[in-house]
Amino acid sequence: MLKLVVLISGGGSNLRALLEASEDAEFPARVVAIGADRDADGLVLGEEFGIPSFTVPFRGSAEREEWGDHLLEQILQWEPDLVILSGFMRLLPPRVIAALAPNLINTHPAYLPEFPGAHGVRDALAAGATQTGASLIVVDESVDGGPVIAQERVPVLAGDTETSLHDRIKPVERRLLIQAVLDIANGHIDLQELHRS
Repeated sequence: MLKLVVLISGGGSNLRALLEASEDAEFPARVVAIGADRDADGLVLGEEFGIPSFTVPFRGSAEREEWGDHLLEQILQWEPDLVILSGFMRLLPPRVIAALAPNLINTHPAYLPEFPGAHGVRDALAAGATQTGASLIVVDESVDGGPVIAQERVPVLAGDTETSLHDRIKPVERRLLIQAVLDIANGHIDLQELHRS
């Protein structure tokens, strides 16, 4: 049984999908803790599903390394097999990545390497792209440049807004994430091997 720690900054729609999937006794993973860098709306899911949560507020880039150390301390006490960044909007300091890699994965609302960074959906629209997508990657020190675990295309429709496009990407992200967690737990995806490639 994989133990998961999920880090969020927002509403936690991917987190909810994981929590709902793990209610099935056959699902080979359980969320053991939920972490956030702010008072995120998704933290209420901890109460709803009876999962412990923690918050390590980000106070500014001058204290980034110290913040990272506190965050890592909180994560490690749960002894997770996998840490998932799901809508977590902070870049992790290098020593946090080094401590968790390669068992540290991130969902991203674009077909990487297209449109990395915090505004993948907005950037795809601004570029006039006819398609974008969703990606799941192994986190490294780059910005959304780690090895791709899974990805899928999503068309950009005429009249799409940032909200409408993101709303169509989110279910794809959720599906990719659930399948990847299954595949990692069942040994069909080897994160060590992906990380080395």
